[in-house]
Parts: sequence; C-alpha cells; structure tokens
Amino acid sequence: MASPKVERLRAVVHGAVQGVGFRPFVYRLATGLSLTGYVLNSSQGVFIEAEGPSERLREFILRLEQEKPPRAIIQSLEFSFLDPLGYSEFHIQESQDTGVKTTLVIPDIASCSECLQEVSASTERRFLYPFTNCTNCGPRFTIIQALPYDRPNTSMQEFRMCSHCQGEYEDPLDRRFHAQPIACPQCGPTLTLWNEAGETLALGHEALVRGAELVGKGGILGFKGLGGFLLLADARNDEAVIRLRDRKRREEKPFALMFPSLDSVKSWCEVSPLETRLLTSPESPIVLLKKKPGTSVARSVAPQNPYQGAMLPYTPLHHLIASELGFPVVATSGNLTDEPIVTDEREALTRLGGIADAFLVHNRPIVRHSDDSVTRIVLGKELILRRARGYAPLPILVKEELPKILAVGAHLKNTIAISVGNQVFVSQHIGDLETEEAYDAFLRTVEDFKRLYEFEPEAVACDLHPDFPSTNFARGLDLPVVPVQHHHAHAASCIAENQLEGPVLAVTWDGLGFGLDGTAWGGEFLLVDGASFQRLASFRTFRMPGGEKAIKEPRRTALALLYEVLGEEALEREELPTSGMFRSEELRILRRMLLRGVNSPLTSSVGRLFDGIAALLGLRRQVNFEGQAAMELEWCVEEGVEGVYPFDVSHEGLWLVDWGPMVLELLRDLRLGRSSGEIAAKFHNTLVEALVQVAQRIKEKRVVLTGGVFQNRYLTERAFLRLEQEGFRVYTHQRVPPNDGGISLGQVLVAAAQLRS
Repeated sequence: MASPKVERLRAVVHGAVQGVGFRPFVYRLATGLSLTGYVLNSSQGVFIEAEGPSERLREFILRLEQEKPPRAIIQSLEFSFLDPLGYSEFHIQESQDTGVKTTLVIPDIASCSECLQEVSASTERRFLYPFTNCTNCGPRFTIIQALPYDRPNTSMQEFRMCSHCQGEYEDPLDRRFHAQPIACPQCGPTLTLWNEAGETLALGHEALVRGAELVGKGGILGFKGLGGFLLLADARNDEAVIRLRDRKRREEKPFALMFPSLDSVKSWCEVSPLETRLLTSPESPIVLLKKKPGTSVARSVAPQNPYQGAMLPYTPLHHLIASELGFPVVATSGNLTDEPIVTDEREALTRLGGIADAFLVHNRPIVRHSDDSVTRIVLGKELILRRARGYAPLPILVKEELPKILAVGAHLKNTIAISVGNQVFVSQHIGDLETEEAYDAFLRTVEDFKRLYEFEPEAVACDLHPDFPSTNFARGLDLPVVPVQHHHAHAASCIAENQLEGPVLAVTWDGLGFGLDGTAWGGEFLLVDGASFQRLASFRTFRMPGGEKAIKEPRRTALALLYEVLGEEALEREELPTSGMFRSEELRILRRMLLRGVNSPLTSSVGRLFDGIAALLGLRRQVNFEGQAAMELEWCVEEGVEGVYPFDVSHEGLWLVDWGPMVLELLRDLRLGRSSGEIAAKFHNTLVEALVQVAQRIKEKRVVLTGGVFQNRYLTERAFLRLEQEGFRVYTHQRVPPNDGGISLGQVLVAAAQLRS
C-alpha cells in the first residue's frame, strides 16, 4: 500500500492574530495532527510552515479558521503547498520584525474567568495579584511599543520572568503559553499607595485595602489603571461627589460608575439582555442604562439625567478594589476638564494633586492613553459613542487599496486615522482640542501611530474649517493637504462602516460644521458618491448671536429663533418665553447683533435648533458641557405622544425645511400650558417627518443617518422606523461614533477618493 503523500504547507494569516493566543493555538493544533514545522509572529501577521500527509494539512487549514481563539480575527489566510523540507518537530520560532507593518494591534481585553478564579482562590500563587493575565486576556494596546507583539516590544520588558512564569510561558499545554504580559507576585508589577506628596503609605495588597478605605471614608483616590488614571469616589456620598466636581472643574456632566458586580448594576439600573452582554463583553465598556427610581446614588452623580453610565471591573486590579469596596464608585477619567487622561504617576502628582487625596499606583508603564469606551443600545444594536479601550485601534476594512493618508480629525471629540492597504486604523479617543495638553496628546498620537505602523503618509486630510488646530497642523506638514467638508466626512464614515457604494443620501445633523458657503451647516441632506457630494436639502438658517457664546447659552439661540419668525416683536413682547431670560443691557446688545447681523453667523444646525427649543421650554438656558441642552430635551420626551407640529418643505435652489410654523405652534402649546414632555415629543416627531418628506422628494432609497444628533435614541429609532415604513433602506453607525469621533475615518475615505480621481 502506497504511503500517503507528504507536503509542506506555507500559510500567512493576516488580521488580529497577535496577543490572542494564536501561536499557542497553532502549536497545539499542529502537534495534535502530528505535523512538523514552525509558527512565528511577523510584522505582517502569523507565518506558518507545516509538513505532513496532504489530508491532515487540509484538515489543519479548515480547523485553523473554525477553531481559532475567540478574540482572533482572521482577515485573510494565504497558503500554498510545496515540497517538504523534512522538519523533525513543530515549534514556535523567534518573531520577525521586518517588512511592512500590516498585522493588527489588539485592544486591551477584559479579564477572563480563569484568571479571576485564580485571583480569588487562596490556594493559587496569584491570589490577590492585580496584574494576573493569560493568552486570553490582559493588556495589549496600552503596553505595546512596537510590532510584532512580543514581550521585548512591550512595557513588560523590564520585568524578568521568574522560573514559575517562565515554565508556564514555555509549556504548550498551559493557557499562559507565550502570554507576553505574564506576571506573578514574585516577578511582576507591584502596587504602592502614595499620599499627595508622593510619599509611600503602603505596598502591595495593603496599598489597595487602604486606598479602598480612603474612598469609603469620603476621600478621592487617584487610581492608575490600564490606560491611564481614574478618579474614584463613593457614588453614594453626595458630599464626596460634589467635592470631586469642584476639584475636577466638571460642573454637571454625568459621571460614570463602576459597580462591583452585574447584580449590583441590576439593583440600580434597568438592564436588558443586550445591555448585559455588552457590560460583560471582553470590551467591557461604559454602557448608558436607564436608572431605577429610588436608588441611593448621590444626586450629583448624573444631575437630572434618567440614564447612568455603568461599567463592570475589567482588570484584576479593578475587580480587587471593587470587591474590597462592595459599593458603586464614581470612576471618572483622571484629568481636569478638557485635558487628556494622565498616564504617568509622577505627572499625576502635578496634574491631579489638587484633586486626589491619595494615589494608588503601580510600576508597569502605560505606553499610550486609552479612556474607557462609552456605548448605548440603539435599534437593538450596540452604538459606540466614545471609541477607546476594548475597540481601538482595530481597523475599518474597505474594499479597495488606499493611498497612505493621515487624517487629523475634527476639533471636538478628536481622533486621528491612517490608511494602510485596505485598512483604516482609527485612534483611540483623544478629546476636544481646547487646551495645550489636549493638543500635545493629539501630536503624540500622530507620532505614535506613525511609529507603531512604520507609516509615512503620502497626503494629509483635515477639516475644511480654517482655524482648527488640527487643520493648522496639517498645513504645517510638507505633504499635499486635502481639506474635507465636515458633513461629507460624517457621511463617508457611516457609508464606509456599512460598506456601501455609489450614491447614498446622507442625513447629517449635528452641532455645526464649516460649510462650503461660509455658513455653519448642521441640518444637511447630502447625496454622496465617493469624492463628491451634492447638498440637496437643508434646514432654514437662523443667526447665532455672539457666535460661540450662543453655543454655551441656548437662551441666545431661543431668542434668535423667535426673531427669525416674529421679527422685532421677539425683542419686545413680554409674554414670550425669552422675555425674562436677559438683563436689559444684554437684550440691547443682542438686539443690535440680530438687527445688523453683527457677530451673528448664520447656521442651519439641527443641534442648535435643539438648544433653542430646550431654552424655550425652560429646560436649559446655559450649558456646562457640549450637548447638555439637547440631551435634556431628549430625556424630557413623553412616550406615546404621536402629534407633529406643522412645517414646510419648499424648493429654492435646494429643498429647504422651514421650522418656522413649528415654532409658532410650539409657542401656542406653551401658552395653553401643554407639558414639556408632550412638546418635546412633538418636536422630535416633527424632525422625523421633515426628514421623511425630504427623503421622498430626493428619491434615493438608501439613507444613512449620521452626526452627533443621531446619538439621540428616540430620534434615531423613530426616524429608522418611519423611513423603513416608506420603503427606504436605512443605515446607522455601530462600530464608529456618529459624533465627531468618526470624522477622521470619513476624511481618509474622501481624501482617498479625491486623490484617485
């Protein structure tokens, strides 16, 4: 009988295949099939050579994809069959770091159940050890310094493995086989508790216990976590939370809470099965949940907000302190408002010294910052509002090879993006570029991505706005600059995420973006086709008296709306809702601005329309953070109201949505004493019906909903339903934020299309 034919399989696996236990999996699969050869990490992915009978090699290929580790993502598997070389065994070779960097950097992964069991079992040598991990979990993006993903290329390089860890690392049957961040109490990072001056108060587990005691007594703890510092305070203690707000200079913006367990979350919030899955997922983000009435959370945690940002512990360190506390804590980013999160303990003493009463720190360096991601369930799907830990920097895949483009994003909620082949890598959330510290973080992220992926751009894409710091940065590079209109970028982002081609109607509603006509756009209907777009419809414009001041003072927008529909009467009639909002001197100045159009730019913004209506309803005259008025108008909606206000859609060069009749009827409802909840619902319903009517006139059946306004759950779900009822195919964001955090992705795609054309 003839011997089975022996061949050599050569395979290259591209995708998220480093840092997820892929090489140990390949080793076990190959040896289980009695194959010989080797596997190694390279800058392009995982490289495999395996020899054996032909039928076993084909089984190996099939099982490679079917049985891969749960966090692995195989984007492509290229293989060929060659003559055998006579390998005697199968082994894991040293990694190669030559060639173009195309492998994916894995996001940080929440602790697995096996590691948590070890941490909680007194018989285990990693009992109470806060830096326990294995091939299935632990730090990745925040510790990697270079590709390929090997220990010498991470911030764990300074921790030499003890003999026990080395044995686990080299044992093919151990789940820590080739786990790069492997550590234990004998050889890994350690905890220290510092006072405000950086003096040591306690070490090891005692440091954690005393840090928890400080929080329990009403103190504020600076906590060095995975991607930066958090500030922890007792969520039940109103005095402690108010003190944290004062010190952090964060007046009313909601704080996220970390709960010790899922049962604890469910006792405070309403949690659906989809929200449960999201809370307990390997990404472990903050999830916006509906509060339960009557819980003992401090009023100042999320003032006037029916939702609570909730997350579960996601590293052993977080689990240990949450267990020690036993109650929910505020777990907010370690920074001052508008500054990036702090990553270094010595820097924390300076930047957080006036906020925290003590610091729980460790000696594992954080290579790059990564905030907690923020999500909510909309349309029965996960919607990312802030994309960072757990998600970044996994790429968005596109169908065509792209030029090498650096996109520098927007001014608010900034992210940057780069294109490598048919992949667009979007950075973690950087934040608003309002401060020198935030701009420095932006510069560091640009350089970090260029170094990590050995990336040199051929062109740079930026926002059309001439005064954004990111735009000025782009112009300072010795590269071709491609300015991309803000709403075009929003649209391209959603189109790319849904892998659409050809003309698509993009409904792009947000706060504002610099328009081609020099006005502030924000209520747009664009027909988008790659490199170009047509603005086919928009909202009736109104003035923003004081420019940026109108953004921070919705009362100004309310007055501008009334001036637009009533003329000078809006400045004189005492029965109008705006009559008591201004001092006489303020009103005199605003009158001059509106009458003469001085320092009162025109806008079509739906976001600003939300602001003005919120002020007319008495919900919010001034805001303390971006989007506050619009959020409160959403929260105010009375469910079950089906009424719609009148509006007009006319054609004057482009289709124009006239909200004037709505405002006049809304004023009538206010005079009749209708509830704010009913009025808010009718306002939302009116926007939806206006959207549907415009879409029917444009007649493009594929519609994407994008821009910060579509973070509004009521509006998005109602618009989706109504459009589908009228026969449209509707697409929304899922993995990339609809807000300005998704702008950089869109900039890459538009710039690439323009460069190709």
